[in-house]
Amino acid sequence: MIIVITCVVAIAVIAFVLGVRPKDLPAPEPESPFRHLDERKAAIYENLRDLQFEYRVGKLSDQDYKATKTDLQRELATVLAEVDRIKAQLTPTPQPALAPQANNVPKPATPAKPATPAKPATPDKPVAPDKPVGGNACPHCGAHFERALKFCGECGKPMKEATV
Repeated sequence: MIIVITCVVAIAVIAFVLGVRPKDLPAPEPESPFRHLDERKAAIYENLRDLQFEYRVGKLSDQDYKATKTDLQRELATVLAEVDRIKAQLTPTPQPALAPQANNVPKPATPAKPATPAKPATPDKPVAPDKPVGGNACPHCGAHFERALKFCGECGKPMKEATV
């Protein structure tokens, strides 16, 4: 008797599992056309960070660093151009709206904006070397900065020697 009940339950389970129809399954999520490009872009950025670290540690010569960096930058430019190309394909171009007919109504004059001065260099970027800046120069590589930093933004070494 127990064997018959077990067989009936097993047959019911098998029928239930095999009875799932494809139309009952949820539709798969569409894959982004940018997914592989985003992964490749992230890998290139990581390679550039690793390359810079290895150069600063002294594992690479100047020539090897520059050649590898140029190759990675070219590859990154190719990936970014492909992303832009796909975005342009996916984004419909807007139709130019027809210009409204002029009703002989003059437009109000807009006051001219005063010229804005150029933005100063960002605080973490080196300032032009011909402009000496107080004591904010790296004692190791000579890079100048607008504000005092603990570590040089160029070579990564401490800006001030440790005093004992």
